[in-house]
Amino acid sequence: MNTLHGKVAWITGAGTGIGLAGAVALAQAGARVVLSGRRAELLTAEADKIRAQGGQAEVEVLDVSDAAAVKAVADAILARHGRIDILLNSAGLNSPNRFWKNQTVEGWREVIGINLDGSFYTIHAVLPAMRAQQDGLIINVSSWAGVHHPKLTGAAYNGSKHAVTAMTETINMEECTNGIRACAICPAEVATPIMDRRPVPPSATDRARMLQPEDLGATIRFIAELPAHACINQLVISPTWNRMYIENL
Repeated sequence: MNTLHGKVAWITGAGTGIGLAGAVALAQAGARVVLSGRRAELLTAEADKIRAQGGQAEVEVLDVSDAAAVKAVADAILARHGRIDILLNSAGLNSPNRFWKNQTVEGWREVIGINLDGSFYTIHAVLPAMRAQQDGLIINVSSWAGVHHPKLTGAAYNGSKHAVTAMTETINMEECTNGIRACAICPAEVATPIMDRRPVPPSATDRARMLQPEDLGATIRFIAELPAHACINQLVISPTWNRMYIENL
């Protein structure tokens, strides 16, 4: 496995859930992590925890649906460090009103704006530097709903995550000759705060059986520590007790 010492990793959606777990795991592996999200106090507290454990962490507050703000943050990171080696796109959400019977235009735009557009904006912002380096890793957190068609998650979420999965592979198609590789991680249910936005939030018992954020953190670290000549294009991961199989969700 490669060492991540000296690497700079930018993580969106880093305040909670998969993004935070990924930031912690990458910092433990030696990377300098830059945590982005919309809640400054939360990000600062989590960055302090990483530093208290010996890691290197910085904060850049960001709404990924704002293309100009995304570019400004990318430029700021590059100005400080001269490189971005790893981009972890974990910012994502879903709407409680997610079915055709109650889906609104505003809700649709919010989900697409964060899940899909936000990922595009960050990728677009880092690719020039990665091309110049002739090296770079982009990890996009897609979903089980990015490879299958669960009813539970609704039209906007399913559409956005399928698009993220497809978009990820176009990076490999076009940028592999520049030493850039991309992976779409497609997890089934993970016990993160997004579960609280479901029309019927799962029980504590069900959440305990799901994948945990730390499981995804370990997965992200594994992908990041692979040698530069190895690319995991897509990784589907699910809990053994997979409610997508067991129940008609």
